Amino acid sequence: MGPIVITQLATGLSVLAGAVFVKQVMDQNPMIGSGRGPRCSSCNGSGRVSCICSRWSDGDVGCRTCAGSGRMACNSCGGTGTGRPIPVQISASNRPR
Repeated sequence: MGPIVITQLATGLSVLAGAVFVKQVMDQNPMIGSGRGPRCSSCNGSGRVSCICSRWSDGDVGCRTCAGSGRMACNSCGGTGTGRPIPVQISASNRPR
């Protein structure tokens, strides 16, 4: 085996090991994987909703937002189809009454 073959073999094995590592991380943390988070309630997980141009038009469909498809990215999830957690800051004080 020449040095080129050994280098290619080492590169292939490292790519394979990296893919296995990424899969393990995604299996352990379900929020990372696509489609594994909670579904968006606005678009039911599709990531697309009816465009405003199709709701308020007289039968024709097409605008810059939907590029003529009549569907646009959901405003609630940003087109991902999964719900996003809302950050909340909770403060507590220990004042005597």
